[in-house]
Amino acid sequence: MDTIETPLLILRPLRPEHADEMAVVLADPALHTFIGGAPLSAQDLRARYERLSAGPPGWRNWVIWLRREERLVGYVQATVDGRTAEIAWVIGTPWQGRGLATAAATAMVGRLAEQGIDTFVAHIHPDHRASAAVATSLGLSPTDRWEDGEIRWERTEAPPPRG
Repeated sequence: MDTIETPLLILRPLRPEHADEMAVVLADPALHTFIGGAPLSAQDLRARYERLSAGPPGWRNWVIWLRREERLVGYVQATVDGRTAEIAWVIGTPWQGRGLATAAATAMVGRLAEQGIDTFVAHIHPDHRASAAVATSLGLSPTDRWEDGEIRWERTEAPPPRG
């Protein structure tokens, strides 16, 4: 997994050493309203990041480094299976509303598309308008399918023409 850079931010492959800073980023209980769970301690987050870092090649997780503030502000992730990626994004509460989720998810989806992924899926709580806006900006559309109380959003690209 590689680093993805944009003028605004850098997506860095998730590592256990990110846990201390990310525990602060993800500490607001309100952040978990739509994503579920509760804030984890740095120790619990480190253990989780160790599992994610050692996971199968289809697990791709990046922390989001905001250049201007020189700090981590959230994460993006993709679970790749064949040519399909299930994607998600989370931005810490203090940094929401600045377009960072859209910028980070766009960078991730662009890199995955370069690698041959042509179907993108996200599961979004029906009341989470901010995530729905991110999904829309990525070209995903809501489907009539539900999973665990969330709507399945999807985008499938046509395969490139054969030359």
